[in-house]
Amino acid sequence: MRNTLISIIAVIASLASTGVHSVPLNDSIPVHQRRTIQRLSTIADRPKGTEKRDVYPVSQISSSEISSYTSYTNLARAAYCASNIVATWACGAACRALPGMVIYLTGGNGQDVPNYYVGYLPSISSAVVVHEGTSPDEIESLLVDANFFFDELEPAYFPGIGTAIKIHNGFTNAHAKSSPAILNAVKKILSERGVSKVTLVGHSLGGAIAILDAMSLRLTLPSTTKFKIVTYGQPRVGNQEFADYVDRYFPDYARITNDLDIVPIVPGRFLGFRHSSFEKHVTSNGVWYACSGQDNEADPYCSTGAVDNIFVGNTDDHSGPYNGILISGCAA
Repeated sequence: MRNTLISIIAVIASLASTGVHSVPLNDSIPVHQRRTIQRLSTIADRPKGTEKRDVYPVSQISSSEISSYTSYTNLARAAYCASNIVATWACGAACRALPGMVIYLTGGNGQDVPNYYVGYLPSISSAVVVHEGTSPDEIESLLVDANFFFDELEPAYFPGIGTAIKIHNGFTNAHAKSSPAILNAVKKILSERGVSKVTLVGHSLGGAIAILDAMSLRLTLPSTTKFKIVTYGQPRVGNQEFADYVDRYFPDYARITNDLDIVPIVPGRFLGFRHSSFEKHVTSNGVWYACSGQDNEADPYCSTGAVDNIFVGNTDDHSGPYNGILISGCAA
């Protein structure tokens, strides 16, 4: 399903090898893809020297910590299976690696509503909420549409959060389509299972929705609820106030990025988007680094520093591997 997006970005990236950073509008490229290429090259490319480069501590992650994320990677991988497969927890290797899962809710259609599921995982004594990525058409509109706008968070889903935080409207729209059902399912799990922890996981667009889920649930569940968030290949979601809010209220958060993946550097910072902190970056040789700053532009061992613009990125890295696991398609 991601082949259209990959081919579009590949056309742009291929221009870098010849030193061409403009988009040729010739008949060899379909009209709808020409428009997308133009928008993507404009939005994702960040001119050098336009922003201060802050330097933050970066440290190598131990093999034991890397292994601790394997369960969450398999949770993300399982979300790419159809709802009927997830409902019976029969998604192949990913499901076998996580025995005992009790599914409470599945949803989405893999198109305008990305697939998601909510369950109880006894091995971590937690409710889990997991979102897949998205279809090429939807991710095109969310990440590269020049007609996007910043949206305030809807009080119905984010009571009392105020108006300073601004989010890409494509992400708020995607979140609203699953938020009420997810809230009800999580409440049921916390009540029936007697737990107070919610784990949120997502890949690509799913990572953006997972962050918004965490923010919404924090404002509607008991104050004693604990949250863990793990995302993979997550794009930027909101403005500086959003990034600061996530840093303040969700310290148990891992924003995992892989090598030269392009998606984490869009939408561009010059449009007002900022990443939160807690990045874990995987390099080409499989070494993981903990990046303590928000966008870590100055460090090549972090995503923004490694992928200075879309012309040096690699779309193949979006699926991983993350400690040997690819998050791509259903392996049932």
